[in-house]
Amino acid sequence: MVAAAALIFTYGTLKQGFSNHGLLQDMMATGDATFVGACRTAQRLPLVCGPYRVPFLLNLPGRGHRVSGELYAVSAAALARMDELEGIGRGHYERLPIEIEMEAAEKVVVEAYYADRSYAEALWRRNGEEGHNCYTEKVAKGYVRRKDRPQHLSFLDQIRLFVSADSNSAQPEPLLT
Repeated sequence: MVAAAALIFTYGTLKQGFSNHGLLQDMMATGDATFVGACRTAQRLPLVCGPYRVPFLLNLPGRGHRVSGELYAVSAAALARMDELEGIGRGHYERLPIEIEMEAAEKVVVEAYYADRSYAEALWRRNGEEGHNCYTEKVAKGYVRRKDRPQHLSFLDQIRLFVSADSNSAQPEPLLT
């Protein structure tokens, strides 16, 4: 069992079956992470997709749905790797407390990676103020891995272009170059 530095709620690409789950698998293999169980948010929160179908949980309580996900206990070393993946120091996401409910209806306060507050409201509007209750294969259809995205723009620039684009277009034109 991992000496947990944190309990992390995952709702997107870190979940089992999705593109970044390999990071958690590596950390579980070294004893730096443990799967705790399936869970969902105790309150409604928006789960939306940004550029390249990247999932974002928005810290806008009362909007959206109760979001399903997975809970992991992670070591300090694993938490640092997750913070790096999520771009904590680059303004992509911020790690904040979240109340989740386990399958046995037990409520626990853990942490989750939310879209940075600097663009969360704009991302909600760009998604037509509609969210998902779960990041599924269908919702993720069209997801583009980081290595396959244009490298001439930062992810923050890609987000800014996405939120400023016409909501009827799938992607802002400059991102497709």
